[in-house]
Amino acid sequence: MSNITCPRCDSGNTVRNGNTAYGKRQYMCKDCRKYFIENPDNRRISDEKKELIDKMLLEKIPLAGIVRVVGVSRSWLYGYRDEKYKSLKKQIEVSEKEKGPLTIQCDEMWSFVGKKKNKVWIWLAIDADTREIVGAHVGSRKQEDAELLWRTIPPIYRQCAVIYTDFWKSYEGVLPPTRHKAVPKESGKTSYIERFNNTMRQRISRLVRKTLSFSKKMENHIGAIWLFIHHYNSLIKN
Repeated sequence: MSNITCPRCDSGNTVRNGNTAYGKRQYMCKDCRKYFIENPDNRRISDEKKELIDKMLLEKIPLAGIVRVVGVSRSWLYGYRDEKYKSLKKQIEVSEKEKGPLTIQCDEMWSFVGKKKNKVWIWLAIDADTREIVGAHVGSRKQEDAELLWRTIPPIYRQCAVIYTDFWKSYEGVLPPTRHKAVPKESGKTSYIERFNNTMRQRISRLVRKTLSFSKKMENHIGAIWLFIHHYNSLIKN
């Protein structure tokens, strides 16, 4: 126990918790879990540092690593990350397409939040020609989730595209039967979306199957996924 009061909840139930990246003594409130320092100088974080942090959030770098490299406090970084994830659009932005032959591939990728028993599925759709991600949803693996994925896909694809998926039953009754093609992996018809799933696992540490960097909050799990999707699509367009 320390004699320092928490600046968030005024609790005296605080303990020492190591030092900050600046070498200052850090405390943690055991009631509200806030990390803080005594008499902070409210140092302004430059735009250049924020841009660097934005790039690092897209890589497989733990938050503790960002704190050490950039030299910001852990509490500031947590707040910055949370606000960034919260401000992201949870909808697909793709280049305009004209009516005509279109092909998309859909797949579901397993992940978890908090503990491995709490399974979370990432549903994705990719344009087989442009490689843009054209649909995304995070949830369970039920038919209603397949419906939610379908709703995120732009109308032009829902009207015209041939859709390749695996044999997961949730797609039945959601995708147009005349354009839905369920195929085995060996066919190669879902290879682009499977490759993208692998890219996400390589780039987003919280999606690695055996990791200490797993998501503790669903909001941050979803935010990290959407941040990467928007970044990936922006690179494809350019």
